[in-house]
Amino acid sequence: MSNAQVLPLVESEASDAVAPCCPPLTERPFTAEEADVAARMFKALGDPVRLRLFSAVASHEGGEACVCDISDVGVSQPTVSHHLKKLKDAGLLTSERRGTWVYYRVEPSVLAAMGRLLTIAPTKIPR
Repeated sequence: MSNAQVLPLVESEASDAVAPCCPPLTERPFTAEEADVAARMFKALGDPVRLRLFSAVASHEGGEACVCDISDVGVSQPTVSHHLKKLKDAGLLTSERRGTWVYYRVEPSVLAAMGRLLTIAPTKIPR
């Protein structure tokens, strides 16, 4: 069992860095806290509109997107804002207000943490 400290997938108070929430699924069973964090993340991505918004932000040129550039997902603007808030609350997006617009971004460490969560731990790779 690893002695590495596992941190939640949320913004750090000291910086805008996002730490991985959990070890790979195959490394060891999740703690209750890790399972809660991962479940919030997957629940947020379990909605098709939120998944489209997350994808739009993640794939947008420059790694960030103004809400004005990603709101065409087939729902009203207030609903888009609701879904973006859910993604932000789950730790999947960060945002910054610039004038009247809000810009969203997916931190690279979030994508890395999500990928790490779903990979096979190196010691568990079948031969």
